Parts: sequence; C-alpha cells; structure tokens
Amino acid sequence: MGRRAMLANRVSRQKPCHHCNHRSASAAPDTSTIHYEKSWLYRHCSSLVQGDRQSQKAGQLFSGLLAMNVVFLGSAFLSSMIFNHVAITLADVWILLSILKVLCVCWIFYYLLGTSRQPHAVLHRDSHAGPIWLRGSLLLFGAFSVLLNVFEIGYSVVHIQCKSHVQLVFPCIEILFVSTQALFLWHRSKDCIQVQHNLTRCGLMLTIATNLLLWLLAVTNDSIHKEIESQLRDVEQRLAGNETILCTCPNTTACEVFQKGYILLYPFNTEYCLVCCSMLYVMWKNVGRRISHHHASHIKPKFKLQGVVFGPLLGAAAVIIGICVFMMYQIQATGSAPSRQIFVMYYSYYIVLLPLMSVAAVIGTIIHALEKRDLDTLKNPTRSLDVILLMGAALGQIGMSYFSIVAIVATDPRDLLNSLILSYSVLLIFQHITQNVFIIDGLHRQPFAEAIEARHTGHAGKQEHTQRVSVLELGQEIRRVSLSYIHTYSHLSWKRKALREISFFLVLCNIILWIMPTFGAHPVFENGLEKLFYGYSTWFAIVNFGLPLGVFYRMHSVGGLLEVYISA
Repeated sequence: MGRRAMLANRVSRQKPCHHCNHRSASAAPDTSTIHYEKSWLYRHCSSLVQGDRQSQKAGQLFSGLLAMNVVFLGSAFLSSMIFNHVAITLADVWILLSILKVLCVCWIFYYLLGTSRQPHAVLHRDSHAGPIWLRGSLLLFGAFSVLLNVFEIGYSVVHIQCKSHVQLVFPCIEILFVSTQALFLWHRSKDCIQVQHNLTRCGLMLTIATNLLLWLLAVTNDSIHKEIESQLRDVEQRLAGNETILCTCPNTTACEVFQKGYILLYPFNTEYCLVCCSMLYVMWKNVGRRISHHHASHIKPKFKLQGVVFGPLLGAAAVIIGICVFMMYQIQATGSAPSRQIFVMYYSYYIVLLPLMSVAAVIGTIIHALEKRDLDTLKNPTRSLDVILLMGAALGQIGMSYFSIVAIVATDPRDLLNSLILSYSVLLIFQHITQNVFIIDGLHRQPFAEAIEARHTGHAGKQEHTQRVSVLELGQEIRRVSLSYIHTYSHLSWKRKALREISFFLVLCNIILWIMPTFGAHPVFENGLEKLFYGYSTWFAIVNFGLPLGVFYRMHSVGGLLEVYISA
C-alpha cells in the first residue's frame, strides 16, 4: 500500500497540466505582441526602413526607365540608318551619341568633384566589386579604344579631301569619353554612395545606355570596313588601267597603317563597352547599400600558386601550341588570303583542346557534387552579375556556332574543312555549357576552412617573411618555400587538388582562347563559307555581335575560374 501511494504521488507530480500549458503558451505571445505593438520606437524605425526601401525601388525604377528610353531612341536611330540611309545618316547617329557622351562626361565630373566629396558620401566600399583583373582589362581595352580613335582620326585626315571636317570632332569626343570613364571606374567602382541616390542612379543608367548604344553601333556599322574593301578594289582597277577613282589615298603607306590598325583594334572598342556596362551596373546596384561590419570584414583567401602541378603544365603546353598556331595564322593572313591548310590547322587545334576543357569541367562539377561544402547564401550583387554575364556572354559564341552549323549542313558537310568547322561548332557549344556549370557551382561554394585559416596565418607572418629575405639567406628562403610548397601539396585532400588542377588548367586555356580572337585571328569571317551563305552585311553583324561577347566570355571566365581556384 505504501509503495502504491508513493507511485501515485509521483505520477500526479509528472502529469502535465494541459490547462496551465495552454494558458502559458497563449500568454507568452500575447505579452510579446503587446510589447511590440505599443513600442513607438519600433513602429517609427520599421516605417523608416520601409520608406527607405520604397524610395530605393522607386529610384531604381525611374533610372531604369530613363535608360530604357535612351536605348530605344538610339536603337530607332540605328535602325533608321540601316534601313533608310537618306533620312537618317551615320552623322546623325554620331551627333546623338556625342550629345549623350558629353552629358555622361559632365555627370562623371560632377560625381568626382561634388557628390563623392560630400560628408558621409562613401561610408562603405564593396570589396567584391571591381576586382583588379577587371579594372586592368578596363584600362587595357580603354587604351586600345583610344588608339582606335587615333587611327580613325589619322584615316580621316589622310582622306580629308573627300571627308567632312566635322567627322574629326566625333573621335575626339570619343577619346574624352573613354578616358574619363576609364579613370572614373578605376577609382570609384567599389563605391556604395550614400547621398544623392536618384541623381547618381540616373547618371549611372545614362552612362550604361550610352555604352550599350556604342556597342550596338560597333556591331552594326560596317561603313569603314566596306570603304577599305572598296579602296582595295579601286587599287586593283587602277593597276588594271581603269582611272575611275573618286577618292584616292595620297600616302599609301600611311593609309595601310591606319587601315590595318583600325581593323585590328576594332573588337577592343566593343569589349570596352561591355566591361564598362558590367562595372557600372554593379555601382548602380550598390547605390545606397549599407554593408554590415561582418560582411565588410570578411577576409577572402588570396591567390597562391601552391598545390598545383599538372594543371600549369598542361595549360602551358596548350598556351605554347596555341601561340604557334596563332603566329602561323597571322603570318599567312597578313601576307595574303589564308590558305586552306592554315584553316585546317587552326580548327584542328580547337577540336583537340575543347574536348579536354569539357572533360575537365565535367570532372570538376562532379567533385563539387561530392564535396561537403556549404553554399554561400549571402546577398552579393557582384556574384549575381557574374552569373548573368557568364550566361549572357556565352550566347555570343553559341549563337555564331548555330549559324555556322546551319550554313555547313545546308551546303556541303562532307568537305574536310566544313566537317572540321562543324565539329568545332558543336564542341564549342558543349564546352561553354559545361564550363558555365562548373564556374557557377564553384562561385556559390564557401571557401575551405583551411584556406581561410592559411590566409589569416599568412597575413600575420607577412611582415616577418619580408624581413627575413636578404641576399645571404636567399638559398635558405628558396629551400623553405620549396618545402612549404611540397608540404602544402602533400597535405591537400584529393578533391582540393583536383579542383585546383582543373581550375588552373581552364584558366590558361581560356587565356589562350582569349588571345587568339582578340589580336586578329578571325577565321569565322575569313574562311568565306558563312559570308557567302548569309551575305556580307548579315554575317558582319552576326560576327560583330558574337565575337566580342565570346572574347568577353573568355576574359570573364578567367576571373570566375580564379575565384574557384582561390576558394579551393
């Protein structure tokens, strides 16, 4: 009986009181809700936050509408110039673009001298925006664009007897615009401006719209190329005895220099416009952005050439062979029309390299799926833009490849050169898809904990390392670095080793695939197959649309692959 009473006592103690639980559960939320509803400070702060978000969205909408209207107006001018040469001429388009350039330059000077110097104007700077490789490419393409306009001025001066003097003004305005914009983006691409939001957004969007129109004009305007070809035909007629030439070049050597320089530098101007648009868009997204202390103080691991052996070797071999193929192609292309054998060699190089790159990207994607790294879910406008640019820029080469496939299948796919071009086009599409998947998956992965740890220790011992290097201790320093390299490579997991090898190999491959079309190797335009099938003007527009995007894709892929390499 005593035991039964004790057990009953215990059960009654442990038995939950449903009414009490219900009461306490309903009471807790009620008190918290009443507390927040009656807090004036909470209501005031939340209304301020909502008002700030609404004003930010309204400013982005208004500036976006401004850019859209400017682009539509410029596109209407360009379309009228293409389809109706009498009503709208190229000079009218240049006048419109010159007005837009002058407005952009005025706003850039106002931003540099006024907006950015106000108190509390730039409280935060986005560390992800404007990496050094992107700003370096901006200066490179900007310098080549300035040189392009110098060649255009020289070409117009040589033909001054049959050209208007006003045409010399447009390249001068272009040089001012390109130089000012390049310096502005070099110094201010990381700004998160906190004052004059709407004016800054409108200025950035106006500059983006101007760069887009300049890119569209470069894609569609083949007037100088046609003029150069007509002059070559005139020279042939003069040699044949026909003296029906209206506009001749008094200095043949200077004419050839300006012609060759203009044709060689022409793609750089389109590249410059695309790079500027991407950097200006990131600045536009960062207007009014407040970066938290945790996000700002996040330390990214630095690039170190450790833990890679086979990737640099294979990539260096691809670069060396590619440079040899490129030089042989350029020697034949500059001397006379490229022969059939040089086209076969050029496309054979691509047919060997592209499958290797595709297999490496597929293996890297599989390793990403096997590894246990968390996804980086932090809001990052730069990374979101990187993904958009990778997907968008890949459309240039993919679109050109499909045009080539249709032209080859419709003509003679059994021919040796045509079959090589067909294989090249199919492999290029597959390589772009696999590489995009690998890069985008790697950009959304958090870095390995060991890499961040090594970054901290390396930063702490940086000063000690620089003090130790001297002439007497050079041998010991080289030995220490070699042992450190071997130690790092041996202690990396096989997944990290493979990711680093693949990333570095793809970096070098994309560099050589960037160099070859950038510096003059354009077999898609010079082989004559697609040009005969689609017509000169149509294929010129397709190539000038797809080729700059393809070059931009290779350059942007190098930056993304370096990020994947660093995070591994």
